[in-house]
This record gives sequence, structure tokens and C-alpha cells, in this order.
Amino acid sequence: MDLHFNQHAPDAEEIAAVDGCLASVPLDGDRRQHLLPVLHAIQGRKGWVSPGALNHACLRLDVPPAEAFGVADFYALFQTRPHPPLTVHVCDDIACRTRGAEALCAEVEAALGPQGESRDGVATWHRSPCLGLCERAPAALVIAAGHPPRERDLAPATGAHVLSVLAGAPVPHPPLSVSVPQAGQPGLKLLARVGRIDPASLDDYRAAGGFLALRRAFEMGPGAVIKEVVESRLVGRGGAAFPTGVKWQGARSATLPRYLICNADESEPGTFKDRVLMENDPFSLIEAMTIAGFATGCEKGYLYLRGEYPLALSRLENAIARCRERGFLGDDVLGDGVRFDIELRRGAGAYICGEETALMNSIEGRRGEPRNKPPFPTEFGLFGQPTVINNVETLVNVIPIMIEGGKAFAALGTERSTGPKLFCVSGHVQRPGVYEAPFGITLGELLDLAGGIGGNGRLQAVLLGGAAGAFVTHDQLGAPLTFEGTRAIGATLGSAVVMPFDDTVDLRQILRRIAQFFRDESCGQCVPCRVGTVRQEELLHRLATDRPLGSVGEEVALLKELGQAMRDASICGLGQTASSAIESALARFPIFQGTQETR
Repeated sequence: MDLHFNQHAPDAEEIAAVDGCLASVPLDGDRRQHLLPVLHAIQGRKGWVSPGALNHACLRLDVPPAEAFGVADFYALFQTRPHPPLTVHVCDDIACRTRGAEALCAEVEAALGPQGESRDGVATWHRSPCLGLCERAPAALVIAAGHPPRERDLAPATGAHVLSVLAGAPVPHPPLSVSVPQAGQPGLKLLARVGRIDPASLDDYRAAGGFLALRRAFEMGPGAVIKEVVESRLVGRGGAAFPTGVKWQGARSATLPRYLICNADESEPGTFKDRVLMENDPFSLIEAMTIAGFATGCEKGYLYLRGEYPLALSRLENAIARCRERGFLGDDVLGDGVRFDIELRRGAGAYICGEETALMNSIEGRRGEPRNKPPFPTEFGLFGQPTVINNVETLVNVIPIMIEGGKAFAALGTERSTGPKLFCVSGHVQRPGVYEAPFGITLGELLDLAGGIGGNGRLQAVLLGGAAGAFVTHDQLGAPLTFEGTRAIGATLGSAVVMPFDDTVDLRQILRRIAQFFRDESCGQCVPCRVGTVRQEELLHRLATDRPLGSVGEEVALLKELGQAMRDASICGLGQTASSAIESALARFPIFQGTQETR
């Protein structure tokens, strides 16, 4: 390949970061797939990706520098311009806004100066979209470049906490009961081990029944495993609700080699269930991925983890290493002649990479832009090969299916929504956290389980499904939380976000923040989404500041037209759902009543 480099040279630290990352990578084959890990190595060492470092990386990876810069500049966590080594990301998204995010931003700004600037050349801060710490809001993420780099999530965060971590002081994590109020309760399936075992101990996991499901799967054989998953009627827990058994059947009959991907890029505002599982029961995900790989004939699995989850990263790295040491991963799993291993890949701050084809592009070392479908991943996926993609919660459900059987799993919940479900409850509620309940629990019952409405106790609205979901009213609290039950009230279960707001919240500002999120997270590949999300945010800004172009009615009509255009013509789900929550709120609440009708 003809590579054109500029005159910039890397320094010794940048060379060490790149070469250290690639020390075990073969010289032959496609090296571009290692671009994202290399960029993380540079960013982690220096705090930004310099032109010289990028030149050296491209020389080692055989990637044109212009293309590599396009990749680096695509992700929010990578800096392609000079940047201080210490960075604080402060979440100002919708859940944190109900818990003091603006006050936290003011504290950090008073200490460090305006966002994006640095008084001393050492530290700076940025406002951030949802960090996935919603149950402990307000949240911040502190990143310190160096050798080794340090990363620490803080929630609930204060200005004093942030400054302490910047200075290198340790800050303990809150007790687990803050994130999982049900921890230790009997009858749980997905959260059964959370709080009962040391997440770093393979022996603890095995003593609690770990890897019995994998042994059971090996005894049954691939065909029987898939049959049980089909009988369970398990569907994807990431929002699309596609039948898992059908996906596995399609992959099993495809050509070799095949790949398995666990989608752990949990970035939907208000969603944190997968993070809690990975932080507190990481071996269960390794076991579940191995079962899936065995059943579908995949010998290689990729675990694509959200870049803002440092604790999950360290615990998964440990779990994978311990499993390799003890023969639960590798060329001969459990001595049964099964070959399966997992490579952990870390995202870098791009919500769009939760879309399965954008995620595959990211693993391959490309910009995280979605592909047109068909072909679907089970036919043409990662590296052009058949690929199975499931999210964390979907995979972990396979363990009780193996232990109890598909029919027993299907008996829990409802006819169309089977098994246990994890719900992400945050916002104005007394006990935020991850809750496990059978499908069919009503919205009101779930809020009661979480202690009832917080704030001032007067419920205004509930956001279901996250930023891509829908707002519902007090009158709809009796709706069952199932795929069919939420559809019946014009909502969606999505990623199982349940976020109530009391009546002190200005919904106009919440809608503006949702619109800003989609504007910032659009990959820009297709015009309807790239332009539509910008125009949507501009329109909501005009309405929220009482400056409509023409009448409020005309603006709302234009907003609906924008939403329809994005739904009809966007390549992927981001553009197709970017207006869903906003339009549902306008249809159900008098948000802009009283706004002046003309300019």
C-alpha cells in the first residue's frame, strides 16, 4: 500500500506505547484491526494522539495516515489535538440532570476553568453524555495519561472527589447495595451471584455453580443447546428483541470460520444493567460466551466493551486471564477438544457503535459507521465472515436456560416475553438501581419496588427505553413491562430504562438534551440523520427559548416532518429513533403551552 506520511516524528514514549501494544501481533495478515487498541495505547500514554504517533502507528499497521486520522477523530475519547494529560468527563445527561449535574459542572469549572481549557496545561474537563452510572448520579470519569494510565469513575461525584482523584488519591466505590438494591435476595437468576461472590475469584464463581452450565452444554452437544434456546423463546435484550435461537440456528449453518461478538457497548442514556453484570459477575459472561461459541461453531469471540467502563474493563481482563490459566478458554476447553477464546476490544466513546454493523467496523479498525443490511451479520459479518452478535444480558440468560431447560425458562414471564428481565431504574425514584423481575411486572409495581417516586414525590412523566424510547404518563403506570405491553401504550421497552421525573423538572430542557445527544452521536454517514438531528436540536432550542419561527404549531408540525424523514430514510436505528421520545412527549404533555405563538 502506498502510504503518505507527514514530517512529524514520534517521541520515545509514543514509540514504546505503539510497539508494546503490537508486541504479540503477527507481522502477516490484516493488522488494521489493531488500530483501535493502538490508539488507546497512545492516548493512554500521552493524553492525545499526535501526528508523529499516528505516523508510527500507521507504519506498523500498514494503514494510510489519512484514514487512521479519520478513525481517531471519529471517537470522542481520542484527542487529535494537543491536550492535557489529566481529563475529567462530567455527565450532564438526563439522569444526572435530576441529581445535581449542573452544580457538579459549576464546581469543576470553578476549580479547573472553562470546559475544554486548561489553566496549568495539566488538567481540563468536558461535559459528557451519559456515562452509564445513572443509579449513582451525578457522575464523572477521571482519566490520567501516563505509564500506566489511570482511570476512575466517580458516582455520586462531588467537586472534592474529582480534585482528589486528579491528585492521585484513592476514592472507594459506593457499597454494592446502591447499584443493586436486591443483592443477596433469594429467587434471583441473573443477579443471583451479585454481592455473594468476589468478582475477581474464579474459585468463588465455581463454588456458586459457575461453569456447570458450560459442562451441561458440552454434554448436550451444539444442536441440543440451540434447541433449548429456541424452546426458551429468549429474545435479544438490547432492544431489537430478535429471537436468539433463530439467530444461532442461522449462524450454525453458515460457512466457516464464524465469529461471536458480545456487544457490551452499553451507551443508551439511562442504561447500566450490563455494566453491573460485568463488574460484579464477570465470569458468568465468559461462561455464557463460551456456550454461545460452542453452540454456533465459533472458535473466536470478541467482547466489545464500552470505553467509559474502567472497572468492568479490569474485572473482565482478570476473568479472561484466569479462565485461560485454568482451561476454561483456549484450544482445549475443559479437556473436551473444544476451541474457543475471547479477545477484549474497548470502544472509545461512540454511541453508534452499539449498532451491530458499526461495532464490526470498529473492531476492523474503521470508523464506526453502520452498514446497509442485507446482508445480515449471520451471513456476512466481521471480516466478511458469518457472525453472531448478542448483548451481555441476552448471553447471561443462556446460563439458566442450560441449567433449568428452555421450557422452564419460557414458563417465566408472558407468552411473548419470556424469562427474567433486568430494569435500569434511575431519575426521581427513592432507590435507583438495577432490578430483576419477571416479564409482566407493571410499571407502577416496578417503581414501588424501587421505593416509589423520589424528588418531591409528584410524578410528572416516565421515560421508558432511554433517549430512543418514549415518555409515558401517570395514567399508564398499569402497563405491563413486556415487549407487547409497552407497544400497546405507544412506547417501547428498548434497553429497559425506567426514568421517572417529578414535576419540578423542565421537560423542555430534557427534550433539548435528548436532541443534543442524537445530534452529537450521529455518525454523519447519511444525510437524513446528519442534517435531521441538527435541525431537530435547533428547533427545540427555539421553542425552549420562546423564539419560534412562525407559530408554535408550525414548529411542532415541522418537528414531526423531520422525525418522519429520519425514520423513513436513515440507514440505522439512531436516525430512525432520534425523534421518538421527543414526539411522544409533545403528544402527551403540554410542554410548550404558554409559549408565544409568533415571533
